[in-house]
Amino acid sequence: MKVMKFGGTSVGTPQRMKEVTQLVTKSGEPVFVVLSAMSGTTNSLVEISDYLYKKNPDGANEVINRLEQKYLHHVEELYTKDETKQQTREFLKSEFDYLRSFTKELFTSFEEKSIVAQGEMMSTNMVVNYMKEIGINAVLLNALDFMRTDKNAEPDPVYIKEKLNTILADNEGAQVYITQGFICRNAYGEIDNLQRGGSDYTASLVGAAIGAEEIQIWTDIDGMHNNDPRVVDHTEPVHQLHFEEAAELAYFGAKILHPTCVQPAKYAGIPVRLLNTMDPDAEGTTISNATEYGKIKAIAAKDNIIAIKIKSSRMLLATGFLRKVFEIFESYQTPIDMVCTSEVGVSMSIDNSAHLGEIVDELKKYGTVTVDTGMCIICVVGDLDWSNIGFETLALDALKDIPVRMVSYGGSNYNISFLIREEDKKRALQKLSDTIFNK
Repeated sequence: MKVMKFGGTSVGTPQRMKEVTQLVTKSGEPVFVVLSAMSGTTNSLVEISDYLYKKNPDGANEVINRLEQKYLHHVEELYTKDETKQQTREFLKSEFDYLRSFTKELFTSFEEKSIVAQGEMMSTNMVVNYMKEIGINAVLLNALDFMRTDKNAEPDPVYIKEKLNTILADNEGAQVYITQGFICRNAYGEIDNLQRGGSDYTASLVGAAIGAEEIQIWTDIDGMHNNDPRVVDHTEPVHQLHFEEAAELAYFGAKILHPTCVQPAKYAGIPVRLLNTMDPDAEGTTISNATEYGKIKAIAAKDNIIAIKIKSSRMLLATGFLRKVFEIFESYQTPIDMVCTSEVGVSMSIDNSAHLGEIVDELKKYGTVTVDTGMCIICVVGDLDWSNIGFETLALDALKDIPVRMVSYGGSNYNISFLIREEDKKRALQKLSDTIFNK
């Protein structure tokens, strides 16, 4: 069985819902479908929560009424049978009455997640009702019945596998199984969400739990490109990536995929395909454990980087110096992206400035600290093992006219990273494309 995940844009209108139904049923084989909320819905639900936090029930009700009218309009476009229309209207009424109930009582942070979860509840119900109306044997599975996180807010794969396979066995024989992406219950039974990766993470966890033959992530672009198409001319989709290459690209700026969401698929050895709902015949990108040896695949960029350098003569041969430095970042829960060391200093980059002042104050205990803001990490990804002679030279040659603050190479077989100024980003990305891909 294949798992197919569709994002908010892919189910953003009644027409798109019909097109998704065609894609899902095209092969005639049983499929497991994960759906996001209709595009724009989650933002509206967050806005409702914000009004409730601010103790403004009138503002919340105004957004609720506006969103309800939008959905009722979709009902008229999506269905042809009066019976289905009435059934869906009744369901939507219960949903929006539920949202209105929060305007009459004290609001808490736990209830915000309950409110936001209703977007996925509505999209999945609407699509299942449409499928049933046109004669498809579709079953709606509530993600809250099997998707759970542990006390560390990480998915509980053993629980998910056991519960989901029991539910599938109880609903054997359906053509389409549909569930909600993003939402789950936490270890205490409260409605929560998967945070990182959202619905993509749900699809990957479901695929690993049921031993899927393939996990498909359907969006509105045709896979990962070899550079940022918003900045660089003549980019092309990358047709094959190793899981590690995809994770590097996702972490360093390729927004199509969150770096953690494919981990369950990676460990289960299940390929992930990134496909385009607007162009379903496009090849897209396949991510698997297979490696294309000796090839640079793509370039990505990560903005809003801060470089911190601590220089200290005491560092020379001083045991424990780096541990003390790293513990400061850990104490403020600030991850480090890049690290470069010398005998008398260490440079690091971070992308979170929330505790920058406190971190710098702590670092000054150990040496002279300098901070550079407005930086950007450029990441070159592929099979970049040190035995592939010349790849680092090729990348450096492309950047020969651009000031480079830091270089990281050797920490991974799949990545060379360069820290440059944000103002040089566009020129750097274009030069790398011209040198590596466009010759």
